[in-house]
Order: sequence, then C-alpha cells, then structure tokens
Amino acid sequence: MSSEIPSKSTTDGGPVPRTENDSLDRKLKNESEPSSGSGSGSESEEVESGTVDKKALLRKLDWRLLPAVGILYLLSFLDRSNVGNARIEGLADDLNMTGNQYLTGLTLYFIGYVLFEIPCNIILKRTTPRFWLPTLTIAWGIVATLMGIVQNLTGFFIARFFLGVTESGLFPGVVYYFSMWYQRRERQFRISLFFGFAALAGSFGGILAYGIGKMAGVVWENGWRWIFILEGIATVLVAFAAYWFIYNYPETAEFLSDKERKFILHRLASDSDATRDERFTWDNVAKALLDPKCWLYGLSFHTMSLPLYTFSLFLPTIIKDLGYEAAYAQLLTIPPYALAFVTTLAVAIVSERTGQRALPLIGSALFAMIGYIILLTNSDPTNRPGVSYVGTFFAAGGIYPATALALSWPAINVSGQTKRAVANAMQISIGNLGAVLGTQLYRANDGPRYFVGHSFALGYLVGEVVISLLLYFLLKRENKRREAITPEVKEVGELEDWSGDDDPRWRFQH
Repeated sequence: MSSEIPSKSTTDGGPVPRTENDSLDRKLKNESEPSSGSGSGSESEEVESGTVDKKALLRKLDWRLLPAVGILYLLSFLDRSNVGNARIEGLADDLNMTGNQYLTGLTLYFIGYVLFEIPCNIILKRTTPRFWLPTLTIAWGIVATLMGIVQNLTGFFIARFFLGVTESGLFPGVVYYFSMWYQRRERQFRISLFFGFAALAGSFGGILAYGIGKMAGVVWENGWRWIFILEGIATVLVAFAAYWFIYNYPETAEFLSDKERKFILHRLASDSDATRDERFTWDNVAKALLDPKCWLYGLSFHTMSLPLYTFSLFLPTIIKDLGYEAAYAQLLTIPPYALAFVTTLAVAIVSERTGQRALPLIGSALFAMIGYIILLTNSDPTNRPGVSYVGTFFAAGGIYPATALALSWPAINVSGQTKRAVANAMQISIGNLGAVLGTQLYRANDGPRYFVGHSFALGYLVGEVVISLLLYFLLKRENKRREAITPEVKEVGELEDWSGDDDPRWRFQH
C-alpha cells in the first residue's frame, strides 16, 4: 500500500513518506476547521482568532512563489524560442539546411514535448516540486547549451527533440502546483501572470539576441551558437539555485509561520481539494482521460497553441522578411511582446474581477484575429512594412491573454488532485499538437506574406471562439442541472465522501 502513496517533503526538500506525516496533516486540518463545520465565515474568524492578514499573506505567497517559477518559465520559453533568433543569425546556413528542414527541427521539439507531458506530471505527483522542477530545468539547460555546438542537421534534430522532452513537465507542473497553494478564484490571475513571463521571454530574447549576435567572429563565424550556449548556461546556473528558492506545499514551507500555515490550509479546505490526503491511483488518472470536459480544455489550448508558437518561433523571420536587417529585426520583436505582457495582465485582472472566463478569452481571440487580417490583407508587405508590423501588435496583444485564460480552465474546474494533474498535462499535450502542425506552415519560400501560415493562425483563432462558446454553454448548463439536484458545497476539503468534480455539489467556472 505504501508504494502507492505519494511523498510529501520536509522543509529541506527531502521526501518523507506520507504515512509519517498523517498525524500532522490531521492536526493542522482539525485545528483549521471552523467550529460550525461550514463556510469560511470571515475565514472562520481568522481560523479561530489566529489573526492573519489575508491580503498580506497572499502578497507574501505571490512574492515567494510567482517570481521563482516565473523565472524558470521565462528561461524555458527563451530556450525553446531562441531558435527563431538563431535562424536569422546564420543557423540554417551553417548547418546546410535546405527546403523545410528547419521546420522539421521545430516539429521534433513538440513531438518530444507531447509524449512526455503526462508522465512528467505523474512524476511530480510522486515526488516534490523542489526536487522535480529544478531537475527538469537543469536537464533542458544542458540540452539548450549543447545545441550551440551541433555540427550537422542530425545533431540539431536530436537536440530539439530532447529539449522538448526535458521542458515538457514545467508548465503543467506549475499549474498543478498553484492549485495546491491558491483558492480556485485566485488561480486564474496567478496562471496568467506566470504565463506573462513567456511574453517577457520574447522581449528579453530580442534584446539578448541583438547583443549576442555581435559576438559573430568569436570562435565561430556567426553568432547564433553563442545565443544557445550563453542562454543555456544561464538556465543551468539558475536551476541549481532553484533547489533553494522553490518551495513544496504549505504543510512544509519554511517561510510560513504556524498561524499562516493553518490559515492557508483552512482556506484551501474551504474552497478546494488541495488539503485532502489523496493517494495516487491509476483510477484517478482514468477519470481525467474519460472526462469529455478535459478533452475540450485541451482543444481550447490546441486552437491557441498554433498561433502562439508560430508567432513566437517565426516573428524574427517575419519581421526580417519585411526588409529589415537581422540586427534590427531582433530589436523590432521587443515592442509586440511588451504589449502582450501588458494585455495579458490587464485581461487577467478583468477576468478575475468579473468572474468571467470564456468571454474575456473570446474577446482576446477576436483582437488577435484583427492582427492576422491586417497581415493577410497587406498585399505588398515589403513596400508597406509598417502595416504588417502593426498587425503583429494586434496578434501578440490577443494571443497571449487568450492562451493564459485557456490554460487556467482545468486548474480552476477540475477537482481531484491526480485528475487535475493529469488534466493539466492532457491539455498541454493536446494543445501542442497544434504547435506540431504550426511548425510546418511558415515555409522558406512563403515569405514575406506567409499567406498559408497566417491563414491557418486566423482559422485556429476562429476555432478558439467556437470551442470557448461551447465550453461556456456546456458548463453553464451543467451548473443549472446540478443546482436542481443539490446546493453547491465549496468546503470540499472538509468532506469525507468527496469524489471529485463529478460530484453534483461542485460548480464549474465559465
């Protein structure tokens, strides 16, 4: 039996069998339960007059958790997308790429990513965040660094595949990690802020590629190798430090006082299943695989991943083909990403305050569609580069907030720890199949208009609107059906008979 029970961790990150921590869990949970047995009642009178400032505690959690995992995701997105910067610095020429061989390398990354996403989240569930997230980061940092010394096309293909394998566990792992710290209504904004680091990676990538590109002639004729080597080494160094600044779960986080720990556990018990002592079982994995809603969450990201990754991987090439030199093209990628970061946060705030998920997502997708319509209708982009460049702002400003909202859906709607971990990984895996297709669309001889690629991106955004509307009405109808059966119960962490989101007492956010 004990082999099926996941480990928790001590404050120093070492695994301890959950059976040894059961008495502590029960003690903390019992101490944090409201005497009435229901509701939060001003967070149950600050957990029976423990006097904890909720807003101050949330700020404390945000400062401790978000920058740590955000930096790892910034490095992850930087290391996967800097190949676009390297391409215009001589990568394709030095490796003697012909035709669409560069696109094949991009596709192999997502094949590795898709194949290993669910296994990585299962490993996270069986180990700890402090061990697993930095270990993954070290692994992909090494692969990213080695990409700078590949000598032929085969080496490039192998490196891209294993970069996808090693990066596959970070994003779904962090989404699951947030669900063990924050209440349902608080997760969406944190996930959007976390995803906003991807936009920052685009801006930093342009700045770094511009500077590192000046190293052309140092050891190698072109500077693209230094982009991979220096950024990869930086990732490895940060990853080693992450063993000390990534925390596990509230029960063992050393930066919390006993009062704060009890308060967090009470809040989670009053809102979600995060405090439940759930064993890992394959039956819970099957619950996610057999739930149609989990597949729809995956399709929602699928229709966003194609425009997301084609934009991030090909933006330097798209801008360069408008007639700009490589160095200036690197710099011109920065402003659209800066706008994307701002819109991601702005839309997340609107969604958080209104309690709406689908409608802000649809609005963001429509905003991005304007960008692709501009790009497609500009029949002479080399003579009117400014028009197409404006289109990239609309595309970026809509793609990133829509993607962030799509990715937050299973984190707030799936109940059951293992089911949620698998659902998050399913969503990214299904979603990244769109990226696999997208990597084959921006072919070498299609520039500067890239009619096929832009058309697919526009079509996928239309698909996102359709999927979001479908989810909106499906979840709304299901909530009404459940309301006719039984009242909503939010304190699922305190229920002994809780089976997950298929319980009619659960309500979905739409």
